[in-house]
Amino acid sequence: MEEFFNQIEMGVNSNLFFLSLFTALAVPDICGALVSTDGEASKKNYVDWFDSNVAPLYSGNLSGEDCYFYRCAALHQASSQHRKSTYSRIIFVEPSIKSLSFHNLILDDALNIDLKHFCQDIVKAARDFCKTNSTDATFQNNYSKVMQRYPKGIPPYISGVPVIS
Repeated sequence: MEEFFNQIEMGVNSNLFFLSLFTALAVPDICGALVSTDGEASKKNYVDWFDSNVAPLYSGNLSGEDCYFYRCAALHQASSQHRKSTYSRIIFVEPSIKSLSFHNLILDDALNIDLKHFCQDIVKAARDFCKTNSTDATFQNNYSKVMQRYPKGIPPYISGVPVIS
């Protein structure tokens, strides 16, 4: 998972904002599934994980349910709006060289979040979560199935070239 988290951070630093945001939005699904007895993602697991690990950083402005709705709209319709959301839209501000920061602000009926800050919050929460749960049997069982990168392939299937499986 560490390489996965590193790539979210590298994406932000390389101005690959859609990739970083979309990947960060999937992290609560992954983490929620890691501690699920069936090893699968669900709305409940997403919301519970986000509310426990990230929402406290947003002073009540971003709940697990609102992040889940945003995730659904963004990943499935490429939209920043979901009819069930508390907000008419969530606006992610790209990092800039200016020292201005627009983060965790409600502007009329929209929530404004600094994209880099959000990705960092998700990654830090996920790293802490994985470390805290690393000895849990359910976590270990599900983690053993987590996709990873194999720089030299996976013999006997493919050898000599990097693969992800």
